[in-house]
Amino acid sequence: MRKLPEVILFDLGGVLVDWDGIEPLKKLSEGRLTTEMARRFWLESPWVNKFETGRCRPHEFAVGVIEELNLSLEPDEFLEQFVSWDRGLLPGALELLKGLRSRFLLVCLSNNNELHWTPLRDMAGLDQMFDYCFISHEIGVMKPNEEAFLYVLKKIGKEAEEILFFDDNQECIETASRLGLSAFCVSGVAGMESVLQNLGMK
Repeated sequence: MRKLPEVILFDLGGVLVDWDGIEPLKKLSEGRLTTEMARRFWLESPWVNKFETGRCRPHEFAVGVIEELNLSLEPDEFLEQFVSWDRGLLPGALELLKGLRSRFLLVCLSNNNELHWTPLRDMAGLDQMFDYCFISHEIGVMKPNEEAFLYVLKKIGKEAEEILFFDDNQECIETASRLGLSAFCVSGVAGMESVLQNLGMK
């Protein structure tokens, strides 16, 4: 019988947190971005990378994105909309984490930024639900870069084979799998619960 993972590693946006920067970004682009292009933008944009690895401030990020995508709005207006795309925890997220805490080491690894992470930490108390939180703008590296996963492994002192990983982007799943993690691409709490049930972990 296969040994159960000791660690559950979570992405946040789209997994535990209600984040949607895809449809709003398509709308701002006035149809120039497809759904797939908008999804990949958050993984591949140089300005997203700078902001979500802590190498630029919000206003600079907004100016850069507006220029990169040729958007028709001012930086402050973009930032106001950008903040609204993170709507807090998904229904059932806290209950799921509470139910797992006594049996597994819980860790999050999130491509994130000061504008979205601060409310999740200070108002929702999300950081208190994890044994470790690794946020890209604090650690200086984003998924799906291998360095993000290697950073986590080093900091928590665990082997890849001991970890179950959930993310909503296939690129991140592929990197994690290549490194030896048991990785599943899911959307929302129900997707995770289904995997956990199938693995006999819930």
